[in-house]
Amino acid sequence: MKANPKIKADPKADAAPAASGGKGKLFIMIGAAVVVLGLGGGAGWYFMHGSSAEAAAGPARKEHSSSKKSKREEAPPEYVNIDSFTVNLQPEHGDQYLQVAFTLQVEGPEQVELIKANMAKVRSRVLLLLSGKKASEISTVEGKQQLAGEILAAVNEPFVPHGDEQEVSDVLFTSFIIQ
Repeated sequence: MKANPKIKADPKADAAPAASGGKGKLFIMIGAAVVVLGLGGGAGWYFMHGSSAEAAAGPARKEHSSSKKSKREEAPPEYVNIDSFTVNLQPEHGDQYLQVAFTLQVEGPEQVELIKANMAKVRSRVLLLLSGKKASEISTVEGKQQLAGEILAAVNEPFVPHGDEQEVSDVLFTSFIIQ
């Protein structure tokens, strides 16, 4: 067949279907990328904050943690300042000292009174813990975070045999000097 010479070809008409097909593919690719990123973010959140740890702990653990949460929601946390410590560190390169001060975050005024009433035990436990450290162990951020966790565990130990643990939830350093 011959092309009709009276009908002129419109170059824009031929380009329009190709361009709209390219835009359609672009929108599909962008949509797919958004879906993949959304799924990745959701999976990341699930694994970081999911209930897998609570499910493994069992229903009794869930009830206990939910009762603690309701206590926390009722009253804001309280803080107990601990006087500074100056201790000799374990020798590495001559004599080294640590001067540290911190604050304990506790769950309510009854815990504040319990910590204050047993301050001698708290200070003794922390002093023994600190004097067993080397400067290289606690000079990094990770070392300080680990030390905070160890102080938290030491302070939360019951003050009386077979007693309840304290409700200290955080150790906040207010001064940390190694010489």
